[in-house]
Amino acid sequence: MKFKPQTYRIPDEAMKPFIDPDEIHEFLDRPTPDPDKVRQIIAKSLNKERLSLEETADLLNAEDPELINEIKAGARTLKERIYGNRIVLFAPLYIGNKCVNNCKYCGFRIANTDQIRTTLSDEQMIREVEALEENGQKRLILVYGEHPDYDAEFIANTVRTVYSVKKGNGEIRRVNINAAPLDIEGFRTVKESGIGTYQVFQESYHPDTYKYYHPSGPKSNFEWRLTSLDRAMEGGIDDLGIGALFGLYDWKYEVLALLRHTNHFEAVYNIGPHTISFPRIKAAAGTDVDPKYLVSDEDFVRLIAILRLAVPYTGMILTAREPVSIRQEALTFGVSQIDGGTKLELGSYAEKEQDSQNLNREQFEINDSRSLNEIIDELLDQGYLPSFCTGCYRVGRTGEHFMEFSVPGFIKRYCTPNAMLTLSEYLMDYAPDSTAEKGWKVIEENLQKMEDPGTEKETRIRLERIKNGERDLFF
Repeated sequence: MKFKPQTYRIPDEAMKPFIDPDEIHEFLDRPTPDPDKVRQIIAKSLNKERLSLEETADLLNAEDPELINEIKAGARTLKERIYGNRIVLFAPLYIGNKCVNNCKYCGFRIANTDQIRTTLSDEQMIREVEALEENGQKRLILVYGEHPDYDAEFIANTVRTVYSVKKGNGEIRRVNINAAPLDIEGFRTVKESGIGTYQVFQESYHPDTYKYYHPSGPKSNFEWRLTSLDRAMEGGIDDLGIGALFGLYDWKYEVLALLRHTNHFEAVYNIGPHTISFPRIKAAAGTDVDPKYLVSDEDFVRLIAILRLAVPYTGMILTAREPVSIRQEALTFGVSQIDGGTKLELGSYAEKEQDSQNLNREQFEINDSRSLNEIIDELLDQGYLPSFCTGCYRVGRTGEHFMEFSVPGFIKRYCTPNAMLTLSEYLMDYAPDSTAEKGWKVIEENLQKMEDPGTEKETRIRLERIKNGERDLFF
């Protein structure tokens, strides 16, 4: 299959190369930092100041177990200061697994002839969304392979279809996208459908590694993918998600590269990414991955803590690729969003029973198969505040406007009451009695901790309105 060359217009500043492997390696080759310096860097982050590449490299190069524990403790404190105890919940919905790329680590790769290719029809999509709504989901991320069938118009149509589905009190209030890069007009088309965040993961920021793992297809173009979210900005999408697939190259290099990408957005557009994701290589059908750079559990949790300190204001996503134990530990060090009740096989949410995973119908193996309610129940037991909040998107707190609230940590004043309101909807409409009892107790505990009496009073009023049948109230 042949592909037409793609042209696009982005700002001159964005055209300057911003991923320099030699620069990143120079930072990583620095001597082991002095412990006092590491502690000063942690203190800077706790002051809600984003760290430089040099400072982050010092955290990465700190190998003393005591310092690593201090880094984790700092990340735990910082997360509490900025995000409180809320955890945002969402679900992935795979729309189509046709793909023309040949990524060696992905079950969707074109060379994997065992993969059963499917694209959901509108009718199938509606059944999937209804099933998700019946479980209480309010936030979805739609996932697509890279294929000519999945162009901007197709993506926009799927978004509109998802938003149109209402099942009882259920509705999807925010649709995020994880899809292939588009040109500027394509991003503009998708923006008009009402999406939230558009995610494009670079997978590896190391050009040689990237070339090795992406031998053919449009994704083999490193620069086209690297500048994709610049085109998204030009197309009007100011809410962006970046990520790296850990296990392809040195994890310390990828952490610094994610920070360098963040620097780029701030320098050119005066905003940072809304979210950073850090999926880790897992089993998938027909894949070919060199085990040399696979990331241990210990290093994985450590890199999450370092990323939290490096970019205090950015949401961090950890998916059901990871087992329950890792997800629970990572929540304490910086993760602010997780998926729940995840199914990756296309069309599987509408199937009430699914005994096992079929890797010939999925992109990768999931390791946390708990239902949404099981996850909410455990979050409540651990003192977290589960949230389905979409308030910022409904009132226009995105892009630069979002940065005005998130960088100094003010966003918490909206997020906490909105989390309580969305949790109360779940407790009223979907939760079993045992979960509801826990949930109302956690809501009351959080109400009593609110610092502004006016916000507490208004939150209580809105909670009563929800108990009386109203829905979709937010600050």
